Amino acid sequence: MSELRKINIDGREIEVDQAMTLIQACEAAGIEIPRFCYHERLSIAGNCRMCLVEVVGGPPKPAASCAMQVRDLRPGPDGAPPQVRTNSPMVKKAREGVMEFLLINHPLDCPICDQGGECDLQDQAMAYGVDFSRYREPKRAVENLNLGPLVGTHMTRCISCTRCVRFITEVAGMPELGQTGRGEDAEITSYLGQTLDSEMQGNIVDLCPVGALTSKPYSFTARPWELSKTETIDVMDGLGSAIRVDTKGREVMRILPRNHDGINEEWLSDRSRYVWDGLRRQRLDRPYVRENGRLRPAGWAEALGLAARKIAGAQKLAGLVGDLVPVEAAFALKQLVEGRGGVVECRMDGAKLPAGNRSAYAGTAAIEDIDHARHIMLIGTNPRQEAPVLNARVRKAWLHGAVVEHVGEPVDLTYEHRNVGHDRKALASLLERDDDGVREVPSIVVIGMAALVGDDGEAVLAQAMELARRTDSGLLVLHTAAGRVGAMDVGCTTEGGAEAALDGADVIYNLGADEGEITPGAFVIYQGSHGDRGAHRADVILPGAAWTEEQGLFVNTEGRPQLALRASFPPGEAKENWAILRALSGELGAALPYDSLAQLRRALTGAHPHLTMIDEVPENEWQALPEGQVGEGSFGRVVVDHYLVNPIMRASELMAELSALAQARRQPPMAAE
Repeated sequence: MSELRKINIDGREIEVDQAMTLIQACEAAGIEIPRFCYHERLSIAGNCRMCLVEVVGGPPKPAASCAMQVRDLRPGPDGAPPQVRTNSPMVKKAREGVMEFLLINHPLDCPICDQGGECDLQDQAMAYGVDFSRYREPKRAVENLNLGPLVGTHMTRCISCTRCVRFITEVAGMPELGQTGRGEDAEITSYLGQTLDSEMQGNIVDLCPVGALTSKPYSFTARPWELSKTETIDVMDGLGSAIRVDTKGREVMRILPRNHDGINEEWLSDRSRYVWDGLRRQRLDRPYVRENGRLRPAGWAEALGLAARKIAGAQKLAGLVGDLVPVEAAFALKQLVEGRGGVVECRMDGAKLPAGNRSAYAGTAAIEDIDHARHIMLIGTNPRQEAPVLNARVRKAWLHGAVVEHVGEPVDLTYEHRNVGHDRKALASLLERDDDGVREVPSIVVIGMAALVGDDGEAVLAQAMELARRTDSGLLVLHTAAGRVGAMDVGCTTEGGAEAALDGADVIYNLGADEGEITPGAFVIYQGSHGDRGAHRADVILPGAAWTEEQGLFVNTEGRPQLALRASFPPGEAKENWAILRALSGELGAALPYDSLAQLRRALTGAHPHLTMIDEVPENEWQALPEGQVGEGSFGRVVVDHYLVNPIMRASELMAELSALAQARRQPPMAAE
């Protein structure tokens, strides 16, 4: 344990951990220190010198507060606490000098720079700079880089803070950027002039304190002060990352991460950050009905009336819950379908997740537990493809000394790990080895959907739970679908899974399920936001809202209930998902007992009280699964194309381009004949 030490900052005495740096101690005292290169989640570079402070009794020159620890300070006379000054004439002159040097070569691009209005250099030049320049020589210019379709470059603006280099190397684990040259010739460049390959490269745009790295898709489309900002959550994977959706009028212009230490820290995967153009394309904006084999536009009254007549006359009614469905809509569908004697199913990928056992389908560990783990076992998962931000968290644990083992196909996870094997035999062998070393340290078992989609999925899950029990490890079930845990919480499951639910069904209500195939013969009512596979198979289409266009409750992969807030409105005649189901129930003559979202949520939380614990991880009571017969064979992959896993991504032109680039990189080079 580090010791506390008293320190005097600008005449105010505080007690801080002596392992803190001076910049952290000043923040603890409520004093802002300007910085460009320092970032609390990256290693210390100490190369911008903007954070200079005066250490009384120390060297006769200012000290970089990001690189000096409190323990390095000498005590004052008679053992008095050491003094640090952040606003003395020495500090003011030093900061003005640093700012003058930074602006020597920086071009006057502010009117055309995308960083304008949210630029650290602008803000700090106003606060700490001077209103003149003594530089008369020509400014240097640097050639721009081609880093791919996501990150735009204007390298003449670069101030060599190296945040991008440190992020891509330390956090993303893809050392694709570096700095060459010295002095005025120093510049950031990519190795061998290649484009970036990381699934998290968009974060370097956020980290860049100037306009050297900008978002290519967002370029020249809006200014920060024109945007309405909505704090919500991401649904492109099961993580539920905290995000901010910026809209201009009715259009989503960009998606940015918010800080959430328990989930995504302050990072975001590229597919979550850049998927917003998929919200504009291939949208369902009016009802349709199929007539003579072709879909034709219809009114709401006609579409709901036809759907109600078919449901009323169904011999077997089945409801399917898709991967992006909020809990409220899943709950309403369950009440509507089961009220007509039907069945509802949400495990569309065939995962054998046991209904009613929350410790088995939501696990017993939190995402944050990965930080403290010293042994991490990955079973049937490739977190780099399934949840890149979680993979970065595992990498951080590895950097701090964690041992990572993996059961599944050999993959590049951006960090060293021991591949125990690729099949079910390898998992069984783990139960036979001595686990005393693992039991002595904090540990976690992460099991993915690839291990659970076979016929023996529940038996494999039972083995993983037994392994977690024997090693005193937490269990984290890594879901690929944002709506899966919430749908299971409200009981959208049936014995035998999706196959049993669809078997013999003559009317199917498909609520945004675009991943499975529905055999011919049944009458299909599709409710969703995009004209994807589910809409192509539909006989009636009811246009619903996307996740940014309605308020909704989602439960992430660790079992944490989260609120998604509305940032814009559905296009055309599309409606909120729960409202469509409520209107349909009225057509059936058995109206659901709520007329507003607030009433629906009261009914929902009355039946499932843990859903009131917004942004908290409920503690799940451990319920071991009975042992089953485990088959043979390796664990495959559930994410075939990282950029095309749901209908919103498949509607995005940018995701299609990223997918094509990723496939091209995987092709071995061929010589011309």
